[in-house]
Amino acid sequence: VFKTIRQFDLIGKEENLGVAVSGGKDSLTLLHILKKLSEQNPKIKLTAILINEGIEGYRNNTISTAQNFCNKHDIKLNVYSYEQEFGMPLDQMLKILDVKPCTICGIFRRYLLNKKSKELGFTKLATGHNLDDECQSILMNQFKNNMQASARLGPKVGLNEKNKNFVQRVKPLYLCTEKEVTTYAFVNGILDVFNECPNVAKSYRAQVRDMLNDFEAKFPGTKYSIINSFLQTLPDLKAAFKDAEVNFCKSCGEPAAKDKCNACKYAAKLDKAKNESLIKIDIAKHTNI
Repeated sequence: VFKTIRQFDLIGKEENLGVAVSGGKDSLTLLHILKKLSEQNPKIKLTAILINEGIEGYRNNTISTAQNFCNKHDIKLNVYSYEQEFGMPLDQMLKILDVKPCTICGIFRRYLLNKKSKELGFTKLATGHNLDDECQSILMNQFKNNMQASARLGPKVGLNEKNKNFVQRVKPLYLCTEKEVTTYAFVNGILDVFNECPNVAKSYRAQVRDMLNDFEAKFPGTKYSIINSFLQTLPDLKAAFKDAEVNFCKSCGEPAAKDKCNACKYAAKLDKAKNESLIKIDIAKHTNI
């Protein structure tokens, strides 16, 4: 991990470094390693940030794990929730909107991570994405013919590192496989139970993940080959899309593809659905009277 940080210049000698945690193996392994880095260099201030989506029977357990870890290692943990920001937890959103769980969850999560990272004054935000995660993203973008999304991948996320509206995201676990990260977590007593989001099985990513694991089992080294070939083409991809226009949401001011960001679009749909539900309840009450 330290070699990856040096090779791709992910973390400077002085940083107000945010670490996105979920309480799972990847994020806690990352936090464990970056804590060692901050102890070597006190000018790297470390703060954890956790987004509580509101997934019954899953997220509360991982929040508790993350809180215990941060308390043990004297790391400040900031927790933000969909319910506080958007008025309801993810489980309730999925009862109202006809949308895949990972679609709306990913949009709201990215929105909150960027917004809260700016509020907390982070110079960079480290995420626990590992080599397997990146391989999946590369193939998903290929299958969907979304090369502009691939141009934003890599150890450093985004097309323009100097864009002040984005907090630069970095992936120190970029060259570590999921198996290596899991082994590190168990060997170091970071995690004794493997928890997976119950919505993962419904995602497109899960299908790509299983396909990649099958290929890796039959042809060892497949994942490393994907990453290495991608890193060779990444500079050309970033150059091709470096002038891509970035708009800003007229509602919240966050970066957006058009005049309104996806987070605000879904938030508006939720508000509309809630209002319609209240009207139906009110009508039902008056009808009974």
